[in-house]
Amino acid sequence: MKDYTVAIVGATGAVGQEIASILAERNFPVSTLVPLASKRSAGKKIVFRGKEYTVQETLPSSFAGVDLAFFCAGTKVSRELAPEAAKAGCVVIDNSNAFRMDPEVPLVVPEVNPEDMEGHKGIIANPNCSTIQMVVVLKPLHDFKPIKRVVVSTYQAVSGTGLEAMEELTQQCKDILAGNQTRAEVYPYQIAFNILPHIDVFDETGYTLEEWKMVRETKKIMGDESIAVTATTVRVPVYRSHSEAINIETEGKITPAQAREILAQAPGVEVVDAPEELQYPLPLLAAGKDEVFVGRIREDFTISNGLNLWVVADNLRKGAALNAVQIAETLVEKGLV
Repeated sequence: MKDYTVAIVGATGAVGQEIASILAERNFPVSTLVPLASKRSAGKKIVFRGKEYTVQETLPSSFAGVDLAFFCAGTKVSRELAPEAAKAGCVVIDNSNAFRMDPEVPLVVPEVNPEDMEGHKGIIANPNCSTIQMVVVLKPLHDFKPIKRVVVSTYQAVSGTGLEAMEELTQQCKDILAGNQTRAEVYPYQIAFNILPHIDVFDETGYTLEEWKMVRETKKIMGDESIAVTATTVRVPVYRSHSEAINIETEGKITPAQAREILAQAPGVEVVDAPEELQYPLPLLAAGKDEVFVGRIREDFTISNGLNLWVVADNLRKGAALNAVQIAETLVEKGLV
């Protein structure tokens, strides 16, 4: 098997570090790692498979000779430099919102729509974390009985905002328990012992960008613009793993027993659904795991063909880094890089 020169843009951030860890765990064929970051992080050292690498500043010239580049440094950096990397012959897997709704750019969850990578033009978008875990569960159900409508409320961990948010939660907890005043810098309000019904920016509709991401990305990934999707996204004081309460309406009836059977066989899904034994997905237990966990599968008695589900996944792994690495693995397997 060929080995690849792989760059990670944002190598010192939470997702960049997770990508490096997963590449090593899964024995991805990396011959040389090129860790890239902002100017202020240049010169830092990272260790990959026992070898020390020096982080370099990300420049347009950084991608000469690079086969694959994982971008996880934000939308601005991706918009400026991902096209430059693609021009240099590098295949970009972008974790930002920069290209997700571009009709020329595949938006991919490998368990759902790997075929969309065929004929890519150098950039493949990694979906939003909350969308990824939802569509992994919805697609096998949609294939059985088409989904007409999705109502989802999310409970998203602070790691989705980054390392600074995780540190802020820790500091606020310490301050509160010590009886000291808290400071909110990453979020507009204290996140410790609180929840914020606000992820990303609000628009004129009263929805946030995070909510619109879930609406639009779900339709694109599922390949079905007819699915009606509405979302409420909420930040909660949890370090890792997003949770989602999902209600679906389908064209034909899916019983809870059928849903459990379908999902038990679905790639990347683990059913944890024994309420009589208090067994259901928890963010604490999903942290560090690759699977998307689903439970609390039950009929919605207010409509003819409705189900409620509780879905939990590690947002840094399946919601970001793992999905990106799985895209790279699929590219290699299909000879698309």
